[in-house]
Amino acid sequence: MWGSSFMFNKLSVATVPPATVVAGRLMIGAVTLLMLMYGRGLRLPRFGPIWGAYALLGVIGNALPFFLIAWGQQVVDSALAGILMAAMPLATLVLAHFVIQGETVTRYRVAGFALGFVGIVFLMEPAAALSVGGAAIPIVAQLAVLGGALCYSANSVLARLLVKTDFLSAATGTLLVAAVLMLPFAILHDRPWTVRPSAASFASIVWLGIGPTAIATILYFRLISSAGPTFMSLVNYLSPAVAVFLGVTLLGEKPGVSAYAGLTLILMGIALSQWRRGRA
Repeated sequence: MWGSSFMFNKLSVATVPPATVVAGRLMIGAVTLLMLMYGRGLRLPRFGPIWGAYALLGVIGNALPFFLIAWGQQVVDSALAGILMAAMPLATLVLAHFVIQGETVTRYRVAGFALGFVGIVFLMEPAAALSVGGAAIPIVAQLAVLGGALCYSANSVLARLLVKTDFLSAATGTLLVAAVLMLPFAILHDRPWTVRPSAASFASIVWLGIGPTAIATILYFRLISSAGPTFMSLVNYLSPAVAVFLGVTLLGEKPGVSAYAGLTLILMGIALSQWRRGRA
């Protein structure tokens, strides 16, 4: 679901502005989870401190990264966007070291982070070359996608600290807050009633709301609580591969040699950062 979201993002932003895409998927995701909750006889918690946590997670884990990635994918291919997301585990390693007990930085993790950073620079070098002469859109778009990955890293650590139980309520609450915050921005910025989405864009937004937003958010909180943020971040071993496969086979994208080389370096960095843990 996460790996496929880059392809559906690319299809969505083809005819729908990014803010409207994000507001739409958040609203669909929130309504889906609300129906699931009420169907199971559950209710959202009363307003209190927990809603502050939901608001923080909703912004950092949903509204902001969804928008950054969707905005960047107006320029960035879905395959390259998926590869850039592979930076998430590396950032999570650093953040978890400072706030999660037992997630310490070792020399292997430092070396892995350095290798992965080289991979990110390698990935973005072609865009940097294109930006020479004032055309900075490619590099800014890639930085936006990378910013989304960093948001996910921060959110994975925060979710471990703030959400202990009741994953369905946490998922529903965060999506609901994110949708409430994103909808006014989309209305003011995009005037969505003037948008004429294609059938592919409309269907993609619906799926983004149900699959990668609603269902995946429940799985996300459950994994964060049971396995921890670092393990959760390793899902990015698979997401780039899925994104590249779908982008190449279904959208006809052709990532350059630098994209595959950058992905190889990033995945080698992740593997190196987990070396001692794997041997243990």
